[in-house]
Amino acid sequence: MLSPGLFLVVALCGGLGACLRFVLDALVKQWLPAPLPWGTILINLSGSFALGALTGLMAQQLLSAQWLAAIGSGLLGGYTTFSTASFETVRLLQAGRLAASLVNALGTLAGAVLAALLGFQLVGFF
Repeated sequence: MLSPGLFLVVALCGGLGACLRFVLDALVKQWLPAPLPWGTILINLSGSFALGALTGLMAQQLLSAQWLAAIGSGLLGGYTTFSTASFETVRLLQAGRLAASLVNALGTLAGAVLAALLGFQLVGFF
């Protein structure tokens, strides 16, 4: 059951995650002006890794469902961004950059799954 308090915590964590995404993406764009959207890629890979680790902690009963909701759905849900990754892939296609769009789409998908698996596996060793 979703209590009003947990709903508020998830919402606040979601806002914080979105702010973190905005700041990190801006910093990466300053440091690494490149033909690929490296900020979004880094955000989605690091968020997938963190969610994998959180899931591993919950599987080991070291994290409650409420914490997973707050951090996983809230913070990391606001932090990661599938819609931006999709938009940037379409933008690359529209610019006639087929190879870059494929690298962005397939690389982000495969990388996110591998990052989540790595996070889950690393927690299993502790």
